[in-house]
Amino acid sequence: MMDVSVILINWKSKDYLRKCLSSLQVVSRGVDLEIVAVDNASSDGCGEMLAREFPGAIFIQSDKNLGFAKGNNLGAARATGRNLLFLNPDTEFLEDSVSVLVNRLDSLPGAGAVGCKLLNSDKSLQTSCIQSFPSVLNQFLDSDFLRGQFPRSSLWGTAAFLSDGCRPEVVEVVSGACVMVKRSVFEQVRGFTERYFMYGEDLDLCFKIRRAGCCVYYLPQTAIVHHGGGSTRQGVNRFSSVMMRESVYRFLRFNRGLPSAAAYRGAMAGSALLRVLLILPLLIVARNRVVKNGPGSLHKWLAILRWSIGMETWARNQSSGG
Repeated sequence: MMDVSVILINWKSKDYLRKCLSSLQVVSRGVDLEIVAVDNASSDGCGEMLAREFPGAIFIQSDKNLGFAKGNNLGAARATGRNLLFLNPDTEFLEDSVSVLVNRLDSLPGAGAVGCKLLNSDKSLQTSCIQSFPSVLNQFLDSDFLRGQFPRSSLWGTAAFLSDGCRPEVVEVVSGACVMVKRSVFEQVRGFTERYFMYGEDLDLCFKIRRAGCCVYYLPQTAIVHHGGGSTRQGVNRFSSVMMRESVYRFLRFNRGLPSAAAYRGAMAGSALLRVLLILPLLIVARNRVVKNGPGSLHKWLAILRWSIGMETWARNQSSGG
């Protein structure tokens, strides 16, 4: 049995995937790895590139876009490693992070999953690499201003960023861009929940792992670059923003109940309406001198407002596989 199976989902990210695997090949030492790549009907020549440049990789071609959860479950079913590293193709290794993840996953008490520090392309910290589970309150209050004023608040789940040293920290959620899970635990919780199409899958997986009695650890001692947005750069304001809210709604509905999900939708309606009413007059009076990316922000919050009152039905259909 391999130490680690690295599972990647490709959707029109062939160049990112090549760079990711090349960096992994350079830095990995002392760990038996297998690569499992699932292509979600992207038709970008991913299979040919892998066969030519990474002939040892297992390649799975899907004839339709399965989404993140189904694609990863398909890859996990073919993998043989005792640990499963779910990795975005738009990541890049700077050091032998895989060895750190494996060693910590094997040694930390009660560990079911581990994640590491994620960096933006400019090497700044990517603060989305850890977070708390969504609630109506933390989603309504979520803003850069409040996060900056109260960085240790349990609302955000990011207090581990402020701890001294490089010791592992138990957290609620690590990013699905790079998360290593014990195969036995992954099978115990029945893998990724396939009722999500995009976003929210990592929240749900970490929730199930913790509910099963295992811990999720954040390892600040090692870092990888997550370039981010490689597959979803186009239409990021409307599509990504709405799909993120739809996924949080589904998480709350599946794990907290319909009343909590309905309250979240209502809170998002109020939050979006408030922001639209603040942004619109500022755009008229001061244009972009006050509101960063003013027109884009306005369109984003208008789309979220429409979603919250049930007008963006495409998001529900997308998540349902329709």
